[in-house]
Amino acid sequence: MNVLRKVRSFIMLSKETKLLLIEAFIYLGEARFLKRMPFSKVAPLLGEQMMETSLNPEHFNREVLASISKAIHIMSRYTFWESQCLVKAIASMKMLEKRNIESTLYLGTAKDENGELIAHAWLRSGSFYISGAEGMDRFTVVAKFAKRISINKP
Repeated sequence: MNVLRKVRSFIMLSKETKLLLIEAFIYLGEARFLKRMPFSKVAPLLGEQMMETSLNPEHFNREVLASISKAIHIMSRYTFWESQCLVKAIASMKMLEKRNIESTLYLGTAKDENGELIAHAWLRSGSFYISGAEGMDRFTVVAKFAKRISINKP
């Protein structure tokens, strides 16, 4: 059975990977809930509007970024709800925020082949795109949100 094989594969993963996948699943659920709310209520949770975080990669651990990106993309296929670009971007942002890593969420619009307006969201941390990088070049950025991490110094 396909399900049994996937369960067996999950059991064989390291404890850290299992926890990361479970965390991704939970944040995808939270992000889906946020997507159902009026955007005016969600926007303040996303960071500073129309601002960006640094492109400088020296402050970021590329392994952590890659593992979060991979976990989000894997678990988005197993949710019982829609987990497309905006849900993945918000969930990724929350996972990075938990680790004190800055990120910028972008919202863009474009027209499809039929002339219909379409939207897309993607998330960047440093120079690394966590989610939504595929096809982002087709979209015009209409909003961006910088999630800066403030480190309290004693």
